[in-house]
Formats: sequence, C-alpha cells, structure tokens
Amino acid sequence: MKHLGLFEGIGGFSLAARWAGWETVAWCEWNEFGQKVLRYHFPEAEGHGDITKTDFTKYANTIDIITGGFPCQPYSAAGLRKGKEDERHLWPEMLRAIREVQPSWVVGENVSGIVNWNGGMVFNEVQADLENEGYEVFTYILPACAKDATHRRDRVWFIGHSKSKRGQKGLPKRTETEQPTHGNSHKDFIELGGFKPTIATSFFGSGNDGLSERLDGITFSKWRNESIKAYGNAIVPQVAFEIFKAINLLKI
Repeated sequence: MKHLGLFEGIGGFSLAARWAGWETVAWCEWNEFGQKVLRYHFPEAEGHGDITKTDFTKYANTIDIITGGFPCQPYSAAGLRKGKEDERHLWPEMLRAIREVQPSWVVGENVSGIVNWNGGMVFNEVQADLENEGYEVFTYILPACAKDATHRRDRVWFIGHSKSKRGQKGLPKRTETEQPTHGNSHKDFIELGGFKPTIATSFFGSGNDGLSERLDGITFSKWRNESIKAYGNAIVPQVAFEIFKAINLLKI
C-alpha cells in the first residue's frame, strides 16, 4: 500500500502505516519542527509544506490511501470554535488533494467537537463531500484509552473507501504472528516526537526531564516547547494502526 499523509505533524499516520507494512510515499506538513521529525524518520518520503500551495496531481492514481488529521482548532472546545470562518478550516484543501490523487482509501481524524459544531454542519459536510467523490463513508468516535493510553482523547475518524476501486486486489491477510507487536506500545511514537520514554512520562506529571538525543540545530527551550505541542496535537498511531489492520485484512 502506498500512503500519502496530509497535516502529518510528527508522523503518527506514517508510523502506523509503517507498522501496517505500508510505504509512505509523501507527506505534507507546514510546521518546521514537524518537518524536521518527518525528514529524520521517513527520509525516503517526499516532503511538502503549505497544503494550500501544493499540487498533488503528480500522485494521481498512484496512492492507495490518503490520511489527514485536518486542523481541529476551528471545532475544538478548547478554542473559539469559529468553524468555517477560521482560516485553519482546511478540510476543503484535503478534499482537493483527494480529488487530485483519487486514492482507494481515505482516513481523516478530528476532535469530537466537530460532531456538534453548528449542528454537525462540518461533520456532515465531510461525509457528504466524500460520498460525492464516490466513497462509501464510515465514521467512528474512538478514544486513545481504547489502546491503553493514560488519557481519554476522544477523536472522530472518517473512513472512506472508493466504490469504483473495489475490484482491485487487496493485500494478503496477515497471520497473528506477522502482526507488528511494537504497534501496541506508545514507546515508538513517543520517540518519534523526540521524547525519551522518561521525558514523556513527565508530560503526565511524573518522571524526569532530559534533553532529547534526536535532531540537531534546535535549542533546548524551543525543542521542549515544540515537542510537547507536537505530541499534544498528534493523532494516536495505535488507534490508526487498528484501522489500518482492518483495511489490510479486508477482502476487497
């Protein structure tokens, strides 16, 4: 499976794709810190910056799955909830990328607040847009604690499957012994964001603070601030991995 990650942050979707045995061909992320992390851990993937200035037509009909945790600030209870009036309402840009690439699968993620913002306007709009592009859409609210995280972190997941590409052969079914065991641990993702496990525990109130050994050319204070911000904004790859496993096992 060929993967293209939009709003990729520090690579949660790309890490889950790796666990699933997929190849991340390209990613798109505007944040400089996120770009550094992505280039370090996924050096073979092509990187892009501002999604509003990126042309994805070069990937047309070559990508199996597009993922994207499109910005949640317009709908989050922690923000002003300006919704479509917020300049960070970037679902239309993700939709444009989907139109240009025409993947078999789409997996989107956002905060649970998108369900009730303005009577569910954007929640319903995302599904309607995907359906108009020929995708059958399923939505789920899945918490991080479902995969042993120490916090709830409810998130809405949009899963779309192209009706026109169902005849294509899927991946061979994995046996239990072939499933990546490390995908069940938070350690891999914590280190992806530049944390040592002991540093990550301090984010939840215990452990010690140490200087990460990952990435060069960034000051300690900026590194620490950017790491915590990135980790807080990131998707939970263990949850994405469960979705990816289902896609792997599904006979199309």
